[in-house]
Amino acid sequence: MCQHQPPCPSADSADREAAHLVAHFPEQGWSLLCNGVLVFEDTGELLPDGQIIAPHRPLDVVKAA
Repeated sequence: MCQHQPPCPSADSADREAAHLVAHFPEQGWSLLCNGVLVFEDTGELLPDGQIIAPHRPLDVVKAA
């Protein structure tokens, strides 16, 4: 799918979120990467093979005063 040089990480690699954006719909809460991964604003992902990656927001967020 990816035509970039060097090619973007594949959908099954650990750094799949580093792929280039193909479509971005912040009003709908999702983006499509060139490796076919759908990334949601809650940090969940849907891989091209249908596998779901649960949201993985950090739990120890420090809030500014």
